[in-house]
Amino acid sequence: MKDFVARGGWWVVAQVPLFGGLVAFWLLWGDGWGVAALAAGAALAGLGTALVAGGLAALGSQLTPYPAPVREGALVERGAYRLVRHPIYGGVVLGAAGVSLADGNWPGLVLAGALGGLFWAKLWFEEGLLATRFAAYAAYRARVRRRLIPWVL
Repeated sequence: MKDFVARGGWWVVAQVPLFGGLVAFWLLWGDGWGVAALAAGAALAGLGTALVAGGLAALGSQLTPYPAPVREGALVERGAYRLVRHPIYGGVVLGAAGVSLADGNWPGLVLAGALGGLFWAKLWFEEGLLATRFAAYAAYRARVRRRLIPWVL
């Protein structure tokens, strides 16, 4: 249990009800807000998917659900990580908001916002671990200013 806590396991547990709620609302709700919302939502979901895919490709075998980096890992600065420090978190939030918008699903938009808030808090915890583990993290953080969404946040 000590290792679970040290690796940030409770952050992973906190995500589960938000993801479950999103899926439930997507399946059970949806008013369809018209073509403009559908187009904007599809664009957001596409951008989110690209960001997640870029983050996954750059991390490769270092992917972990925990905020703590894998024991044998190295600091990843390539691919999507050249644009933002947490592309998977940002991509998931963009994707969740995009699907909810395209579906006309206001509860999904609320949960996407809550997921964004959770990821924002989680990344602060994660960045503390990364700064402790990797001496080069401070320089990387100074170079890559955005945390979640390229050129925005």
